[in-house]
Amino acid sequence: MPLWYGIDIGGTKIELVACDEDLQVVYRARLATPTQDYDAFLRAVETLVGEADAGLDGVCRAVGVGVPGVVDRDGRQLSANVPALTGQRVGHDLQQRLQRPLHQGNDLQCFAVSEANGGAADGYPSMFGAILGTGAGGGFCIEGRLVAGCNGMAGEWGHWTAPATLLQEYSLPVYDCPCGLRGCVERYVSGSGLAQLHRHLGGDSAEASTVVAQAQAGDASAQCALDIHRDLLGHALAGVVMALDPHVIVLGGGLSKLESLYRDLPSAIAAHLFKSASVPPILPPKFGDAGGARGAALLARQRSQAH
Repeated sequence: MPLWYGIDIGGTKIELVACDEDLQVVYRARLATPTQDYDAFLRAVETLVGEADAGLDGVCRAVGVGVPGVVDRDGRQLSANVPALTGQRVGHDLQQRLQRPLHQGNDLQCFAVSEANGGAADGYPSMFGAILGTGAGGGFCIEGRLVAGCNGMAGEWGHWTAPATLLQEYSLPVYDCPCGLRGCVERYVSGSGLAQLHRHLGGDSAEASTVVAQAQAGDASAQCALDIHRDLLGHALAGVVMALDPHVIVLGGGLSKLESLYRDLPSAIAAHLFKSASVPPILPPKFGDAGGARGAALLARQRSQAH
């Protein structure tokens, strides 16, 4: 039985899944992520793959790996969540260790591939997966296949610049971003960005969930933070609609659990679009936070079959 392994690299865990030809997950295993020791990281992945090989009745055709961050022109990784990977040729080194075809994407793109194939966006001609977690990013798929772009950066909407008009309207500072740019959208619309908005308004929230809870309890500054967040997020996703015009947007990350987004985002997006434009459906993910590893396996299968 042919199998496709998908590995999702996160700041706290490395997860491996194996998918069969029907895209069903038949195996799942996790290990803690060695975030500071690169050799330990490589050994952890090698251990997961070795245990899967030994425990499964099938042949692994290829491995897909979803790695947080971006890859430069020399194939070296920049990853804020897993510092040990920064400056390393992660894909090359893993392929040397595992001795089988390996296909690398980022964790956000793998989420999109998973939701485009059997997930919330299954059957739509095109989709955009928008992650709203610690950061903000995503992936774009057409007919279920990832469109990565020339630099592999397609979908990095979180590093578009936040609009000066809205920053001025809400008296918000231009925040530096770990990516090296300034004023990136993710510093305002991610989960951590929402908490930062609240603190800027005089609140004390360390997490987005606290902002939501305080707003529900009647806290004015928390509600104001949510209102500003919704407008900035609406503007950013309107830019996605104008640039890519997806047939559906699937939200991921911690903020995808916020039910009010599905009610309020369409009008917030429409406010920044041409009046004749339709806002695509905004849907919650089918696979939740488990989609990244499955998406990496599907990415490996797609790219293997394309060759």
